[in-house]
Formats: sequence, structure tokens, C-alpha cells
Amino acid sequence: MEKGIVQVYYGTGQGKSAAALGQAIRNASQGRTTTIIQFLKSETNTEYLSKLEPEIKLFRFERSKESFAELTDEQKQEEILNIQNGLNYAKKVLGTGESDLVILDEILGVVDEGIVPEQDILCALEGRSYSTNVILTGLNITKGIFEIADSVLNLKPEK
Repeated sequence: MEKGIVQVYYGTGQGKSAAALGQAIRNASQGRTTTIIQFLKSETNTEYLSKLEPEIKLFRFERSKESFAELTDEQKQEEILNIQNGLNYAKKVLGTGESDLVILDEILGVVDEGIVPEQDILCALEGRSYSTNVILTGLNITKGIFEIADSVLNLKPEK
């Protein structure tokens, strides 16, 4: 059995989530399963992803239609609880090995916003099933996540 890898797609450029989705589709075409857990995504049209089930499963734990930065303090507290539930679910999926690939979309933003400490993400990654591959996306990468990652891609605009 091959050891799973951790990839990170980060940077100010667009296409991080799309690149991760491309990997999910590639994974599905090889008969493998993917779980995508989205964080800090304002209301987006994800209906098309439901057509990719059961190989690709999508989970969003946030309830708000606005982006996190636009929420009131009270709404932010509610969303923080939802995001923490999402991270707990991610830990479960990572630990059980029920998916060949787990994509934690915009998880780096959760650390940026101070919602979850870097250490919680590192513990989730360290507790993953041996063969599970993981992709993390977001704007900024922390030193600890950089060090634990097998592959880091910085997407930035050039023009």
C-alpha cells in the first residue's frame, strides 16, 4: 500500500479550488473516491458537483450566503461553530480512510482568520489514514503546513 501525500495549492492567483477539483475528477476516473470539504466559501453554485457522486462527495458546513468577512460578530460566532464541525468531520474522514482523496478547500483561510489554530490542522493531517491523499487550498500557507506538505504549489498572477 502506497503512502498518501499532502499537497497544498496556495497563493493570490485564481484556480486553486479548480486545480483541486481537477485532481478529484482524475481520482474519480481511476475508480477512487474523493471527499471535498469546503471552508469559508460564500454561497456558490455546487449543484454540478452532485452529478459526480458517489465518487466525489461535497460537504459545506457554513450556513451563511455572505463571505465570512462580511458577517456580524454574532453571525461569525455561529459560522465558527459550523466550521469547527467541518474540521471535526474532516478529521473523521481522514482518520477512517473512507476516501482516497480528501480536499480541504480554503482550509488555509480558516487558519488566517484565526478560527482554527494551525496545530489543529497539523493534528488532522498527522491522524490521517496511511494511504489517504490530501489537498489543502487557501491564500496563505503557514510554516508548519509547509513543512508537513509533500508538494506545495504557489499560484500567483503574472499578468
